[in-house]
Amino acid sequence: MTIAGTLSSALSGLTANARAAEIVASNIANAMTEGYGRREIVTISRQVGAIGQGVEVVGVYRHADQALIGDRRVAESTAGHHRSRSEFLQRLERALGTPGEEQSLNGRIAAFDTALIEASSRPESEARLSRLADTARALTGHLAEVSGEIQSARSLADDAIAADVRRLNSALTRVGEINSLIRANSGSGRDSSALMDQRQQVIDSISAIVPVREVLRDNGQVALVTAQGATLVDGAVSQIGFAPAGRITPAMTRDSGALSGLTLNGKPIAVSGDGSPIAGGSLAGHFMVRDDLAPAAQAQVDAVARELVERFSAPGLDPTRAPGAPGLFTDAGAAFDPASEAGLSQRLRLNAAVDPDEGGALWRLRDGLGATEPGAAGDARLLHDWQSALTGLQTPASASFMAGERSLASLAADLLSGIAADRLTAEGEASYAEARAQSLRGMELTGGVDSDQEVQTLLLIEQNYAANAKVVKAVDEMLQLLLGI
Repeated sequence: MTIAGTLSSALSGLTANARAAEIVASNIANAMTEGYGRREIVTISRQVGAIGQGVEVVGVYRHADQALIGDRRVAESTAGHHRSRSEFLQRLERALGTPGEEQSLNGRIAAFDTALIEASSRPESEARLSRLADTARALTGHLAEVSGEIQSARSLADDAIAADVRRLNSALTRVGEINSLIRANSGSGRDSSALMDQRQQVIDSISAIVPVREVLRDNGQVALVTAQGATLVDGAVSQIGFAPAGRITPAMTRDSGALSGLTLNGKPIAVSGDGSPIAGGSLAGHFMVRDDLAPAAQAQVDAVARELVERFSAPGLDPTRAPGAPGLFTDAGAAFDPASEAGLSQRLRLNAAVDPDEGGALWRLRDGLGATEPGAAGDARLLHDWQSALTGLQTPASASFMAGERSLASLAADLLSGIAADRLTAEGEASYAEARAQSLRGMELTGGVDSDQEVQTLLLIEQNYAANAKVVKAVDEMLQLLLGI
């Protein structure tokens, strides 16, 4: 080898080792950076003609276990899906209250029952009749509050859907932009590792909303496809459409057109079921709360309200009540129509005839809703009948509950126990998914940058750099000696 060839080889070695040191320093600095893929310099033997002459840096390889990253993304999106369900059920359970609490639904029913017993023992006592009216209003008010919480949860879910769609469209656009930059770098030979780190972080945020698979394309680009096969990015970037509703009422549903679904590039897509393109992430979880869980809970609360109305408007219970007139509990002041059960709990009112605040008289609780004047002060027959209507066993008329005779208190207890069981199931599923995501994230970090290994690599680079520097120095001494002859 000539002196010039020796010098050229040594200089290429210095250049390659300097680049390698830069890569190692970047690895160590980003050892704890989320989404960072460990870099490794790629070199080949440089050929000048048919003669090997030094080393050539041909690129930087970014290490990333795509299978592990994909599993971690699925676990995180599953956790978000179950978390949406769990949080709604927790909120509903708090609104209903737990058994034994005075402010719970069961506590309100028990207080109403106690007030009926006390009033029937002293029917002439205006204070006890007033207490009875107060507990009846508290019961209707509690059912209305629970219904309000359910509809508020639906409105919040609708807002969360809108926010997810905004973030999703923005992230998809960003992936398309990064793909273009990586393609441009590939054509010019520049390193795209940092751009790939950014893209991985953006795809992680997308996967939390909608689970996606990452498919490699030419020139370092990727396509994003949902688990059910809908293409979100593949050269062109798809657009998700959604129209938020604002305030939601019990009668509003997606099937009726009052609530928006999703569109993909202008075409409607399914938002629930196994075939839904968005199944599994937070977006599907919000749709589940808005369109499935909350309406089902509303139907059960309305069923309790219906049971209350019908128990106290049973034929023959109050002889003074005119045919077709409302009973002790009304649908916004009118008689209840079984065809209008949806939202009944929000419209439930104490009959104005017994409510002094509405111009009624308390003595009608004792003498009858249609009584025109007070009867015998000691007559407790109707109050006894009211109490029997509350505690008697009968089969719920609404299809929201399983058939079987029970009291109103037992019906309310069934409602709460069912919600509590669903909440525990959802929490368990969310905890499992979160634990799995944490485990996979730990495995991902373990397979990432190993600081000890990087330091050892840096020591080898230092030795190689020093060896190449000695060759340069030796060549320099040789040239100086030749020049001095």
